[in-house]
Amino acid sequence: MTAQREWYEKDYYAVLGVAQDAEPKEITKVYRKLARQSHPDARPGDAAAEERFKEISTAYDVLSDEAKRREYDEVRRLGPMGGGLGGNHFSTGGDSSSFNDLFQMFSGGRSRGGAGVGPRRGSDLETSLTLEFNDAIVGVTTSVYLTSDARCETCSGSGARPGTTAKSCGQCGGRGQVDDNQGVFSFASPCPRCGGRGNIVETPCGTCRGTGIEKRNREVKVRVPAGIADGQRIRLLGKGTPGRNGGPSGDLFVICHVGTNSLFGRDGDNLTVRVPITYPEAVLGADIDVPTLLGEKVTLRIKAGTQSGSRHRVKGRGIKTAKHQGDMIVTVEVAVPTSPSDDERSAIEALALIAASQPRENLHNSQ
Repeated sequence: MTAQREWYEKDYYAVLGVAQDAEPKEITKVYRKLARQSHPDARPGDAAAEERFKEISTAYDVLSDEAKRREYDEVRRLGPMGGGLGGNHFSTGGDSSSFNDLFQMFSGGRSRGGAGVGPRRGSDLETSLTLEFNDAIVGVTTSVYLTSDARCETCSGSGARPGTTAKSCGQCGGRGQVDDNQGVFSFASPCPRCGGRGNIVETPCGTCRGTGIEKRNREVKVRVPAGIADGQRIRLLGKGTPGRNGGPSGDLFVICHVGTNSLFGRDGDNLTVRVPITYPEAVLGADIDVPTLLGEKVTLRIKAGTQSGSRHRVKGRGIKTAKHQGDMIVTVEVAVPTSPSDDERSAIEALALIAASQPRENLHNSQ
């Protein structure tokens, strides 16, 4: 009921920016372009873009369905916003069924609860991709392998044996539906001969048996953007299962699983690394070499009196994404020898005798 009323007010052709006589392929092409621009995954946190995406999706849902589009065009032509009623008004008296009956009469469309006839979008698919830590940080182009429904390679999705073609259904005239006229009302249902496809395959393809779809192993290229995180999804438009009756294919969602690195860790867009230093370096200060993810080293200046466990930031040496450049966070740890040499032991004992500081003198007995 609400959706029917919205058809009077919403110009879905204007929403997608296409002409009223636009071909289905043009509508699908424009929709995919607009959907990529406004999809919430591409513009997280943008409420306006999310609302625009919903509006685009609603428009496409109607205009990509042949039967819905015919009904929509008829309602727009006959309804108050289309001027087809010549300025006259009608009242349903609060009875929604009266409006629905009137809607059916105007549209000459489907019976209530009937299944739509026309292009159907394919299903979305989901698969996993395991990445090395370094590949996830710098980005990589790789492949995923899956077994799924795909357009038949033998007949190119037509369902007809190579060298033959499908013929327009003689019962429905290629419309995919038949009408049952009952007085002022007209009800439509899928054509029983062609099953709503609008054509008849007289000589079916031997591979797909006339369906135009076969199950096969597929290799799909995936461009992994730099800085992708564990559990993040990549959406590949049109890489799902093929649509039916000329409908667009679904999408493929790739869930990324990122491995660990023996040296580096990750904190948001920052890389983390733990570097050991000697006791003299901590006390006196020093310039130390710190490894980076790409193999080269950077110099980090340790101030005199640096404490074990302290964190130091190296700007711009973290994870670079499309929107941000992270840093590298270096945690220094004083290395304590487990088997000191005789000379080391003698030096440490001498230091202990002359050490002026008492690190535990501020501790108080809790009793």
